Parts: sequence; C-alpha cells; structure tokens
Amino acid sequence: MKKSLEFVLVLMTVMVCTSCMTPRRVLYLQDMNDSSSVELETNYEARIAPSDRLGIFVSSADDDENLVKMFNQNRTQQGGNTNTRGWYGYLVDLNGNIYFPVLGKINVEGMTRIELQDTISRMLVEGGYLKTPFVTVELSNFKINFLGADGGKVIYVDGDRCTLFEALALSGDLGTYTRRDKVKVYRQVNGKMTCRTLDLRSSKVFNDPYFQLQQNDYVVTQSIRSQYYKQEVSYWLSWVSALSSVLSVVTSVVLLTQLGSGAAL
Repeated sequence: MKKSLEFVLVLMTVMVCTSCMTPRRVLYLQDMNDSSSVELETNYEARIAPSDRLGIFVSSADDDENLVKMFNQNRTQQGGNTNTRGWYGYLVDLNGNIYFPVLGKINVEGMTRIELQDTISRMLVEGGYLKTPFVTVELSNFKINFLGADGGKVIYVDGDRCTLFEALALSGDLGTYTRRDKVKVYRQVNGKMTCRTLDLRSSKVFNDPYFQLQQNDYVVTQSIRSQYYKQEVSYWLSWVSALSSVLSVVTSVVLLTQLGSGAAL
C-alpha cells in the first residue's frame, strides 16, 4: 500500500512539473523593447495564382453605361460572413487564365492586382471599347489554412496583404501550450510545396519572406512536448485511480468476509 501511494505521488509530481509554463516559451518578440526598431519589407504584393478567384469591376465616367455593363457580367458578390461567402467572379484556371467578357482569355498568373487592373484598362482602350475605363481587381478568396495544436480552421482575409501575426490575431491567437519557436508555413511555389519554420519569439521573423503570407498558405503548429507528457500522465493517473477504487472495494469485501466468518465461529 505504501509503494502504491509513493507511485501516485511521483506521478502527481511529474504532472505538476510538466504543466509549468515559462514566459520564454510563450511570449512573442522577446528581443524587442521600447527602443527597438526593425526594418520592414513594404513592397510585398500578392501574386495571382491558379485557383484564385478575382472580383473585377469596370466603371467609367465618360462612356455609355450600357457599354460598361458588358464588362461587369460576372461581378463578385460576397456575403457579410466571410466564412460563408458566396463565390462569384473569375476563377483562374490551372493554366493561369481567366475568360473576361468581350476581351476573351487573359493570362493573369504571376500578376499583382494593380498590374491586372492596368492590363485590362489598356486592353479596353486599345480595343476601342471604352475611352476612360477605371478597373478594380480584388482577390475574393484570399484565405489562410491553420492546422495543428489548436485544431483546424480557415481564415479569410480582406485585401491582398496579410502577415503571420495578423493571421494569428484573426484566428484567435495560439494556445498556451502551442510552440512559438516552431511555426511552419507551407507554400506552393512553382508547382512544389515548400516549408519554412518561423520563430515568433524573435524579431527576425519580420524579415523572413514567409512572414508575409500568401493566399492558400498553410500554417501548421505543434504542442509543447511537456503537454503531451501531461496528457499521458493524466491518462495513467485515471487508470491508477480506478484501480485503487477496485482494490479498495475488494479489500473491504475480504475484510467483511473474514469478520463474518469469525462471528460465525
């Protein structure tokens, strides 16, 4: 009985130790203070890729309204809830093309949103369709996929820029027992899946090219190893508790049986 008690105490001690969490493990940007400054990359723009959906709207103050309407037959419509929005607009096919009213097939892969706006505007003018077109292009399905320690979720982003910290804020942040030093970002580049491991505890993360997320990136996290140990200890403690209860019942039955036999004699 004494050995069983010692075993339970050891397990409880291990569980308490593994549940401890130091600030070094969970605090972001630990090397920054009030006097710190980090040079940021400000020229990043998302590039259009296959399977993107584009919202394209054409307007003009000087052209006939009926002519302008011809180029807005597939205008993007979005619901208020970004997680249940309806998908309309122009789907970029596997070859990087869209099919635009009147203009026909346009290869858009690799363009930025601004570059595509300028391209369509130029085509409308050079083709003699509109005199002063104003074209607006939006990425309708800029989303980031989260997988790992805190479960899975998809985050839809308004606009075409999103940093890793912004995506974490939109997702509700990382859990207490999620590693900040090994956050992986998976990205498809030239038909291949690439991976980068980022340390969110260091300001060096600002200069990593994967800090600026791209549409359809995967952010994968993992739990701190001690959390696995804690869960394992809790699992075995539940079994020890159940076994102790069974032993107590058996011991009580044996004692009552022995007392009953003694009384009969």
